[in-house]
Amino acid sequence: MADGGHDEQTRATFHAMTESTAEDWGHIAAASAAYGRELPGRLIAHMNLLKGDCGGFVVDRLEHSLQTATRAFKDGRDEEYVVCALLHDIGDVLGPRNHADIGAAIVKPFVSEANHWMVEQHAIFQGYYFFHHLGLDRDMRDQFRGHPHFEYTAQFCHLYDQAAFDPAYESMPLEAFEPMLHRVMSTPKTSIYLRKSA
Repeated sequence: MADGGHDEQTRATFHAMTESTAEDWGHIAAASAAYGRELPGRLIAHMNLLKGDCGGFVVDRLEHSLQTATRAFKDGRDEEYVVCALLHDIGDVLGPRNHADIGAAIVKPFVSEANHWMVEQHAIFQGYYFFHHLGLDRDMRDQFRGHPHFEYTAQFCHLYDQAAFDPAYESMPLEAFEPMLHRVMSTPKTSIYLRKSA
């Protein structure tokens, strides 16, 4: 077996893309599909990197994410919304200065435009609750006032995100969200790699 668990015979043979063939890309597409199916497991592993890092808050980043998702789930939100609530701060590890951009990039192929925009802009909307304590403009979100997803995102932050720092709250465990992750993150809705239907 070669690295990555794939037999040498199922791997492409080219050393530069200019030498590639349709057969090569067939091997690559098959391997890519298998790798894509493992995304929920990698997301769970990455979420666990948030455990133990409180960043000065009273709960750690994982608990905040679980609490946000649990609150959305218990409020009857659909699975796509709950998954976005779970993953909204997943970018904290690698992008502490632009974590919302990372979370939004991860969910974008799998969720609606409204849910993607909510994840992408939630950091600015969350700022309404604390930016003024840091000498920043708490009304920074007003640049988006009139946008079709403004109220949707403001509601997410008010009901679930800003309220999810309670150490006494009983959050669902990360494992409870795994089936939802598999259902939502298994089949992309949009991607440059999807063929357009006729």
